[in-house]
Amino acid sequence: MTIITGTGSFVVLNRDPAFILQQHDYDIIEGPIADDKIQNKINEYIDGIITKNDFLHELKYHEQTHQICFCTLNSLQMLKKTNQQYTNYLVRINEKVIEKLILDNQTDKEQATDLFYNSNTFAQLADESTLLYKKSWQEIYEMLKFENTKIQFEDLKILLSAKHFFEQKNI
Repeated sequence: MTIITGTGSFVVLNRDPAFILQQHDYDIIEGPIADDKIQNKINEYIDGIITKNDFLHELKYHEQTHQICFCTLNSLQMLKKTNQQYTNYLVRINEKVIEKLILDNQTDKEQATDLFYNSNTFAQLADESTLLYKKSWQEIYEMLKFENTKIQFEDLKILLSAKHFFEQKNI
């Protein structure tokens, strides 16, 4: 069997039934996952039925999926129960705001998601104590638009100040 390094090696070591004990020291592992059929491919690779390249190709995920694995008692003790009503509202608002960003800005889901999740509006919404989750998604979207307009205005002020500076220096 050819040895696989990196992610492939990590996956094989931690799914190979020959290894009874956990093969890493991580408390939490998070990241994209392949699909549920990956165990069959691991077994085929371990048994020499498929090549390293075929196995690595199968590790690629075809849909966006994500997992978080809590591997130790310490990591499990860090979990806190959340307000389910808050979580439900937050998910609904996030989905609607991102959909609206895609439509209004003619952008893709990844860019719209990045814009929203990196905004001050989302930071405030994610703080349950602000109670923003009780507002409509339309109000949250208006806050986000205002924030982006304000950021664009600040960027424009900086550019104009720089232009004025260079004009004074005759540069």
